[in-house]
Amino acid sequence: MSLAEQFATVNDQVRLACERAGRDPQQVAVLPVSKTFGHEVVRQAMALGQRRFAENRVQEMKEKALVLNDSSIDWVIIGYLQTNKVKEVVRYAAELQSLDRLDLAQALDKRLQQAGRSLDVLVQVKSSQEENKTGMAPELVPQFLKALHDYDTLNVKGFMTVAENTSDPKRVRRCFERVRLLRDQCQNELGDALPVLSMGMSSDFALAIQEGSTQLRIGSALFGQRPRAG
Repeated sequence: MSLAEQFATVNDQVRLACERAGRDPQQVAVLPVSKTFGHEVVRQAMALGQRRFAENRVQEMKEKALVLNDSSIDWVIIGYLQTNKVKEVVRYAAELQSLDRLDLAQALDKRLQQAGRSLDVLVQVKSSQEENKTGMAPELVPQFLKALHDYDTLNVKGFMTVAENTSDPKRVRRCFERVRLLRDQCQNELGDALPVLSMGMSSDFALAIQEGSTQLRIGSALFGQRPRAG
């Protein structure tokens, strides 16, 4: 199947999932996750009209950004971010979806002020009890959002989460529901506009759509099996 056919298939699946959930497909965006795929694959996706691509690793984003050298691309970091990588994020990324602690917010704000720009961010919420999952505990998020009001360079747009890795759809859906309810709570109590819910990947995006996701992080369903890390 060609890349164009894979993109068309995913878009059809998203549309059908939205219809089943009683939602408007225009309210659900697909964010292609290009991690581990080469810049030529990104270039092919660009030929299909794609301009936003997600990466886990800052170094991989930087390498692709330098090779492609196209200012129309919006690079999105979705992986855990160390504070020593902040400079590159400020230089190359349009959005960070894995903001999960105050020291990272402080480091970003300092670099962003120096660069004279702002950055769209999502707070990553840990929605399961899995030890290998990163993100902020849900009960800490409201206070964290209050603290972020002090950083004008950070445009907080909403939440991101990775659901539990399980074959039980009820448990997966519960992760997404937990984050949606938390978002609603924070909007009501803090008055913050948090329109973005980045929830759902290739294996579970239909469940995420049912629970209100506005952005799906799709990799293998679009690009095929990931190359083995070398």
